[in-house]
Amino acid sequence: MSEEDVNKWVGDAQDTALSRSCSCFEMHCHDPVLSRLATQLFTKTKDYLETEVSTGQDMYTLLEEVNRLTITKHADLRSLVVNLSKTLKECNHMYAELIRPLLLQIDQFDSKVAMIEANAYRLDSYTKQLKARFKQLQEN
Repeated sequence: MSEEDVNKWVGDAQDTALSRSCSCFEMHCHDPVLSRLATQLFTKTKDYLETEVSTGQDMYTLLEEVNRLTITKHADLRSLVVNLSKTLKECNHMYAELIRPLLLQIDQFDSKVAMIEANAYRLDSYTKQLKARFKQLQEN
């Protein structure tokens, strides 16, 4: 190839080169239906991508809100558990100091009452025997 052919080739290539600032639709005449369909494709793709991004942002915002609510609920439950723990300790202390000795006294009274009841039954039986002997002695 001669230099003249190379220059002709390079010169033609430079004339038909596309500028980076314009699209290929602006440089060449195309089928209008194809151009319209491509424009619709790009528009719908843009809408789809915008929707996906906004959905992701909405989901992230929702997740942040759920996280905040979970943190608040966790703090509330923690304070509730701490209060319940304190109350349980107070109740256990009160049981050990006040109620348990009273329950022990009740158990002692119960055992004494059981002994008194047994003695009362024996005494009742003995008095019935004495009454029966007394009647027997009166008859003789």
